Amino acid sequence: MIFITGDIHGEHDLKKFGKQEFPIQSELTRNDYMIICGDFGLIWDDSKTEKYWMQWLDSKPWTTLWIDGNHENYNLLKNYPFEEWNGGTIQKITPNIFHLCRGNMFELDDKKVFAFGGAESHDKQFRIPGKTIWEEEMPSEDEMQYGLDTLNRHGWKADIVITHSLPSYILHNLNIAGLYTPNVLTDYFERIDEKLRFDMWFSGHYHMYRQCTSKHYMIFDNIAVIKDRSFELV
Repeated sequence: MIFITGDIHGEHDLKKFGKQEFPIQSELTRNDYMIICGDFGLIWDDSKTEKYWMQWLDSKPWTTLWIDGNHENYNLLKNYPFEEWNGGTIQKITPNIFHLCRGNMFELDDKKVFAFGGAESHDKQFRIPGKTIWEEEMPSEDEMQYGLDTLNRHGWKADIVITHSLPSYILHNLNIAGLYTPNVLTDYFERIDEKLRFDMWFSGHYHMYRQCTSKHYMIFDNIAVIKDRSFELV
């Protein structure tokens, strides 16, 4: 099974993975996947607390997959090795926690999942470059081109899209473009959205659950389980 949820911000939003909050976990195996839509946050300061919660998450019975958001320490993240896995490139953080690298398509449970992390911090004026914010939070031109090349190879078809932010037009339609200003990445997603054939698009970043269109969803503390070409909240 594939499960999808929003940001965890390090240990701050891990409660949703507790046994009482998520009791189905007793039935899961490493062949089940929990996808986190950005702001993983457990690669931040290399502290003992961070390492404890990383081990806690690694011990869960599923395999955790995550895309990067804007609140990651990219200086630390770049030290993890890259490898090929299920059709795309990952960084293996622990034996059971993988970072899905930008612009890759993964084959998961008979689904094609296109993953593209990154976002622009809307609170960047309060952050310190190299300590609480990194320029790598936004993708490079090469990363964006790689994503387009991946979609070309797959005939512009995917079952599920996982990003941290959403296409620009959705921000305008929901009247949140004042807080979450459209940028080169959200414009890029809008161009992809116009051409890509897909069933569901999930995004973290906005700290709410909301259906934005017939196919686009914001997700945060909720956990969605994929059911064929739709999903249910668990």
